[in-house]
Amino acid sequence: MKHETVLKEEAIQYLNIKENGIYVDGTLGGAGHSKLILEHLKDGFLYAFDQDDFAISFAKDVLKGFKNYKIIKSNFRFLKEKLKEEGIEKIDGLLLDLGLSSFQIDDETRGFTYLKDTSLDMRMDQDQSVTAETILNTYSMEELARIFFVYGEERNSFKIARRIVEKRPLKTTMELVKICDSVNYNEKGHSSKRVFQALRIAVNEELTVLEEVLADAVDLLNPDGRLVVITFHSLEDRIVKHFFKDESTSNLPKNLPVIELPDTKMELITRKPVYPTDEEYERNPRSKSAKLRAARKK
Repeated sequence: MKHETVLKEEAIQYLNIKENGIYVDGTLGGAGHSKLILEHLKDGFLYAFDQDDFAISFAKDVLKGFKNYKIIKSNFRFLKEKLKEEGIEKIDGLLLDLGLSSFQIDDETRGFTYLKDTSLDMRMDQDQSVTAETILNTYSMEELARIFFVYGEERNSFKIARRIVEKRPLKTTMELVKICDSVNYNEKGHSSKRVFQALRIAVNEELTVLEEVLADAVDLLNPDGRLVVITFHSLEDRIVKHFFKDESTSNLPKNLPVIELPDTKMELITRKPVYPTDEEYERNPRSKSAKLRAARKK
């Protein structure tokens, strides 16, 4: 089971790692980024977060040559409080790689793929109770349509939601795929891609969690600390882009004389997103949609 870390060198470059700094990898996954961070640290320390038991087990093997790190089994929405429990009030850098790990996609039992017939799970944290099956079989037609439209940008959200309610209960991914096929038979690409994305986001509350951790990061970072975020779809990237803009821009009423601009908390490092190179894309097609943005705490 191979995991290919996306934008690995670029992420480390923009973190601008200090040898004695305190760093956080909020999305441990296959530990590719964590390993590179640790290779740049001397007296510093790394805290790595993940809620997936398999990822943690996998990462421990990858990082077995290092001592100056700790893995915290938690969603990164609890970053601030978990670090406080470790006696950490400030950090020098936070990295968030928001993509699914390859072993999550490739593990058919997890329900993330629409290419295999498996259970409707999609939980990143196997200890949580809400699954994709829960949502599909208990939410109202209107709420399902909202999820598909807002989180998946699915144009036929109401048609799909209506057929789901008519066909309940759904138990497997292929039952959902057949419904999407019956509605999106003229669409380019796979009929279920947007619905599966929407369900995954809803099950794991991904966008809400992202907004929360970005706000916490501003408080946690030391002056000159770096925040680096890698996104994989437009909804995530839009949140990061607007957050960085808001935190690095002074909003003033028009036509008022300004003697001194109010200070901002962050400074943009990347004016435009950083994309994988052609070489990386050829090596790892899953990197195609990746975008990296970075900012510095003033």
